[in-house]
Amino acid sequence: MILYEYPLNERTRTYLRLEHLLQRLGQLVPREHPLDHHHALQTLFEILEVGARADLKSEILKDLERHKHVFEGYRGNPAISEAALEQLIARIDRCYAVLRDDEGRPGHALAGVEWLQTVRNRMAIPGGTCGFDVPAYHDWQHRPPAERQADLARWAQEVACLAEPVHLLLQLLRESAIAQKVYATQGQFQQNLPQSRTFQLLRVWLDPALQLIPEISGNRLLVAVRLLRRNGDGRLEHAADAEAEFEIHLCH
Repeated sequence: MILYEYPLNERTRTYLRLEHLLQRLGQLVPREHPLDHHHALQTLFEILEVGARADLKSEILKDLERHKHVFEGYRGNPAISEAALEQLIARIDRCYAVLRDDEGRPGHALAGVEWLQTVRNRMAIPGGTCGFDVPAYHDWQHRPPAERQADLARWAQEVACLAEPVHLLLQLLRESAIAQKVYATQGQFQQNLPQSRTFQLLRVWLDPALQLIPEISGNRLLVAVRLLRRNGDGRLEHAADAEAEFEIHLCH
């Protein structure tokens, strides 16, 4: 099954983007080829771009506090494992402390590394990191892999304070899911959402054998899935003849 996730608010959209970028960075840094490390640097700069929002850190801290308050309310509930509950609350506390104690915006220290800022600016230009444009970068790419890995690991550490909090918040969000089996007729599915509950994320599982691609839209009142299919030219078109069952999770 292929999983598609669609955020229903801007905060969840930011968390998903950060998760995607942090996972990519974690995969690229251990590799050895200079091209992989070029893409690792590019990914690091994208994380800095997403993390540049002045309110991002405070939003994450507020979400962690909110979850802690909810879980503390479960103390003494005989249906809840006290050990598991205390472990989760301790994890929330650790994430909160790590992010709180990191002064300034995540990655702010990298702004003082002039060489990195030069590379970042040149990456915005097509072909801007050619050897004749940034010879110092060309030299770095020819350093031993272990040296490049050590540099990347050190720079990545400047945004590491985001990784565990974002991962935890998305994990808790996904685990709050209400699962449903739904059926699309004429290539479309639509569902009204109850106003008594605020949903933040829609997760859609599709069987790849169907060769269908979901076009998802939604807000706090409604979610809709329109099924698309590639035609002979590779373009996407509405699969108006598609009758398909699939699973959705609404996360709140």
